Amino acid sequence: MRIQTERLTLREMTEEDFGSLFQIFSDPETMRHYPKPFDEEKVRDWIAWNRENYRVFGFGLWAVTLKETGELIGDCGITMQNIGGRMKPEIGYHIRKDQQRKGYAKEAARACRDWAFENTSFNMLFSYMKYTNVGSYSTALANGMCLIEEFEDEVNTITKVYQITREEWANLKGGE
Repeated sequence: MRIQTERLTLREMTEEDFGSLFQIFSDPETMRHYPKPFDEEKVRDWIAWNRENYRVFGFGLWAVTLKETGELIGDCGITMQNIGGRMKPEIGYHIRKDQQRKGYAKEAARACRDWAFENTSFNMLFSYMKYTNVGSYSTALANGMCLIEEFEDEVNTITKVYQITREEWANLKGGE
């Protein structure tokens, strides 16, 4: 599976991506909205979890690479997540610290949003994050999502949930 955007290629993760993904997920600044940065075992588990998602669902978080150089700068994709007690399709994204604020998360998340509505029967897609994660919810808003819920939880203190419906997406695509 490959998704191409203007500047990015999204593809399935492999074990060979470990070093690049470890650089992202072990960075305390990048992971400041998570309980803690990932160690080597957690990154290997992350890759294995996504590879299992590809097998079971046909999607997962995909490696985000720069089209021009092939350099892996993050991940983005759709996973089934427990959001407020229900399993929902979630668009998630992580971009390496030195590549943030260049629009890559927005571009990758938009491509995943479009892929999901074009290739699955989902009528809604979600993104959720810790309430302090301004970059993440700004990306959700930039891709047509609206805040639908905030709830308290043990991991994030307060979790924000954003959603876009298939109908909202179709209206957006018609205007692009």
